[in-house]
Amino acid sequence: MELATWLTFFAASWAISISPGPGAIASMSAGLNHGFRYGYVTVFGLVLGIWSQLLIVGVGLGALISTSATAFTVVKWLGVAYLVWLGIAQWRAPARPMVALSDTGAVVSRRTLILKAWMINVVNPKGTVFLLAVVPQFINLSQPLFAQYLIIGATLAFTDMVVMAGYTALASRVLGALKEPSHIRAMNRIFGTLFVLAGSLLALFKRAS
Repeated sequence: MELATWLTFFAASWAISISPGPGAIASMSAGLNHGFRYGYVTVFGLVLGIWSQLLIVGVGLGALISTSATAFTVVKWLGVAYLVWLGIAQWRAPARPMVALSDTGAVVSRRTLILKAWMINVVNPKGTVFLLAVVPQFINLSQPLFAQYLIIGATLAFTDMVVMAGYTALASRVLGALKEPSHIRAMNRIFGTLFVLAGSLLALFKRAS
């Protein structure tokens, strides 16, 4: 990949990562409930989800999802159901003050956090269609594709890890000052509503004709 091409994609990656979406909501939710150090584990799941989406696009399954009504519908509604389920779970979460939990005191395991975050990105056909629209613009078919996909995957991972660190820190430090159970309950319901809203927006998303 030429340097000029990569720099353009690098700039686009920041815009992709910063734009609010389910990943940002998940990062802030993790920061609120687990603190920065433990909550940041969520970001690794989000990155794995991005890589999974890129793999789907790279092997051609993304084209199937974007053109097959059945495949698109199945994946889309799986994503909708998962986001709504996360929203309900967040809404019903216990109203406990946010503290940085230790490894032994954490209610949720790191594996669970990573798996939840991975699911958020991987069952999202909107992300697949988006990558299908963006990635080909930066691919040089006359050059080895594997190396180019590695560069694209590493770039997306870097920008997402930096941006989501900001979202997680914002929740853990600013929202972490909330101590009253009523405040925590309100914040849980706000994030729960945001997850449901993200699911509703995904339900409205349609394939390009």
